[in-house]
Amino acid sequence: MLKYIMKRLLIMVVTLWIIVTLTFVLMVSIPGSPLNEERGTTEQVQKNLESFYNLDKPYYVQYLLYIKSIATFDFGPSIKQPDRTVNDLLGNGFPISFELGMWTIIVAVISGIILGIIAALRHNGIVDYLAMTIAVLGISIPNFVLATLLIQQLAVNHPIFPPATWSSPMHMVLPIIALATGPMAIIARLTRSTMLEVLTQDYIKMARAKGLNPWKIIFKHALKNALMPVVTIMGTLLAGILTGTFVIEKIFAIPGMGRYFVESINQRDYPVIMGTTVFYSAFLIFALFLVDIAYGILDPRIKLHKKAGE
Repeated sequence: MLKYIMKRLLIMVVTLWIIVTLTFVLMVSIPGSPLNEERGTTEQVQKNLESFYNLDKPYYVQYLLYIKSIATFDFGPSIKQPDRTVNDLLGNGFPISFELGMWTIIVAVISGIILGIIAALRHNGIVDYLAMTIAVLGISIPNFVLATLLIQQLAVNHPIFPPATWSSPMHMVLPIIALATGPMAIIARLTRSTMLEVLTQDYIKMARAKGLNPWKIIFKHALKNALMPVVTIMGTLLAGILTGTFVIEKIFAIPGMGRYFVESINQRDYPVIMGTTVFYSAFLIFALFLVDIAYGILDPRIKLHKKAGE
């Protein structure tokens, strides 16, 4: 286990370094300077600003300073908001984005698993067809389209929920639904298919022959194995949810990292773009690492410390 963890940590560091390097290359490849858009500044002031943000230095020096800022977790001040640092923006926006993402994951996983189990137990019945229809619709409709429909129907035409901001539990309902519907549909379809396969296994038939409680058979014996594929795709779903919050935050005017990230792209605010990209990349890489560890713990057939055949 320890050898596997160390190997995964090394892969994480290399992956993050590649992302950091690609982000830097893309930033410096854009023609011009973000300071060129400043108006009413003299040439000397312009040079002072470039010196302050290290934009007058060779690219390799900028890259080394960029690596140093990441190692010390000090991304420096924002270009467009010089009175605030990138760390301040991350500290203000990330908790809200994280809360939105975590609630979305909880809702998607619980509702998807329940929907998948019900569909499997009522296979080829009305409930099964209805559940899979909901799943197909959830996969087919993009979250930003669903968000617009939710606002139109449940906030404008029928003012049940507030349409924007993030100041109360009622404000959370629509953005969470918009984000959770797609992952929920994927989890539901996957849970249904794997549950149908597991329910035909010999050990399930033996448990039924022994007269065990049907719910005990489902939740104690069948569900654990049926959820293994769900755990496998959780890393991908987690990445999609947390990065998808940027668009949803913009639509619902949620004061999370999405607002800062979108504005930084429009304004070419290099420190905010790179700081946000690196921060979210590190977070997602670590989340994928935890999913790998959880997969190995849940399935004892996987030997994390040995290769197959050893």
